[in-house]
Amino acid sequence: MERASGVVLHISSLPNQFGIGSFGASAYEFVDFLVKTKQQYWQILPLTTTSYGDSPYQSFSAFAGNTHFIDFDLLMKKGYLNQADYQEVNFGDDPKKVAYNTIFQKRRPILEKAVANFVQAKAYNDKEFLQFYEENQFWLVPFAQYMTVKEEQGQNPWYEWPTNLRNYDEAVVTQFCEAHIERYEYHLVTQFWFNQQYKALKEYANDNHIEIIGDIPIYVARDSVEMWTQPELFLTDEKNNPSLVAGVPPDFYSADGQYWGNPIYDWDYMEETDYAWWILRMKESFKLYDVVRIDHFRGFESYWAVPFGSPTAASGSWQKGPGNKIFDQFKKELGDIKVIAEDLGFMTQAVNDMRDQTGYPGMKVLQNGFYGQDSEDLPHHYPVNSVAYASTHDSMQAYDWYMNQASQADRDQADQYLNRGVGEHPSDAFVRGIAASPSRLAIYMMNDLLRLGPEGRINIPSTIGGNWDWRVRQEDFTVDLEERLRSVTETYFRVNQAFVSQDDQNNGTNSIAAEAAFLPEDND
Repeated sequence: MERASGVVLHISSLPNQFGIGSFGASAYEFVDFLVKTKQQYWQILPLTTTSYGDSPYQSFSAFAGNTHFIDFDLLMKKGYLNQADYQEVNFGDDPKKVAYNTIFQKRRPILEKAVANFVQAKAYNDKEFLQFYEENQFWLVPFAQYMTVKEEQGQNPWYEWPTNLRNYDEAVVTQFCEAHIERYEYHLVTQFWFNQQYKALKEYANDNHIEIIGDIPIYVARDSVEMWTQPELFLTDEKNNPSLVAGVPPDFYSADGQYWGNPIYDWDYMEETDYAWWILRMKESFKLYDVVRIDHFRGFESYWAVPFGSPTAASGSWQKGPGNKIFDQFKKELGDIKVIAEDLGFMTQAVNDMRDQTGYPGMKVLQNGFYGQDSEDLPHHYPVNSVAYASTHDSMQAYDWYMNQASQADRDQADQYLNRGVGEHPSDAFVRGIAASPSRLAIYMMNDLLRLGPEGRINIPSTIGGNWDWRVRQEDFTVDLEERLRSVTETYFRVNQAFVSQDDQNNGTNSIAAEAAFLPEDND
């Protein structure tokens, strides 16, 4: 049975002196950490731009990258910055937190100086930049246009712009950007640097036998270049406002449900065009990632649609999605692709059937399994074709759940089920629980490996502010951490096959390659 493991650590959470993680030295050092601990996967969260609430799931573009991740030291080595341009800048006082307001203000002038040096050096004539522009102009040019207009309009969303700009007209917008050429060039060049630095990091990871699991949100934001330039992709009224938006129905946790506000796709139009936009999105995603996790997978079967402007999500209704038709098109045009289906939340048999037909592995979260009954989220029920987590970026960390939410009966069940030893940290027991599970892949949150409680929380869904700011410190990467992770990896036969010694192979230890772990099962 193919078995493997990996670690979730978003780029923003990496340590450095720039206020937010980047594609610089600490990212390469993290790859080295994964190699030392014999992992196969590095899972990251969406690399897209962040907007209101700092969430990468509410982005200005489905394709553009978050320029906060551009590393200044790498730009300095290219000759576009001097160390004096950024060395003494205070990007935040707490190395364990991202101060988004601070970095928003402090990073931009530094990047603008670097872009000015790039333009002055006529580096836009270099082969690498020209190739990037040519291959990506279908999304790059509209994005640069969008951000140019948006910034000239005081960061307001497109639906609050003057009429001549609100309704996308290529000639009008092109003329507008020519009048603000420095701002337009800034977005072209910074996207190039994002792409250049990330691709170099991914190449280093792949060369060291580490694969990247990426993450794409199912929906785009209303305040996005897609809604501005391609309203036909969505259900809209005559003013291109969304007629229906996404959310979650009322449940035990909220009598009002969750009003997300993301525009709903016009799935009939998508089908008429053979899902061309989604095919393009997946193609671009696989240029960035080796495996793609699709967020809110159940929305392809049916989704909670709320009339735009409703006070709560309670007035919504279930609507049918494209179902397996879209995944059949993926198979037809993209072949066998490595996908993880984020199938958490309210599941039905129809959603399970859709997932099983694709062959994509779903997710299992161990902390959801302990409530005194025999739960499908307990490892003895995990199918082989699944990905096991102790917690996720949207949940409490395992230790936080154990100490602050679980009842004494729940804790007793967890201790007994996991056979937690005397003095064993609850986080370690949870990590061991998913490592020992039948799932092909076990993914550990770095926060759980560090035995963190509430201070390690990444995101609290349906809340604005105080999220997406957790960071690891360089001193957290201890010898003890390496030894614990390597030990659990070896004990439960999840060692990356590239790191299996010849002696181990001769002895038959962990000798089946994990390469096929995410290829869809043949259901024909």
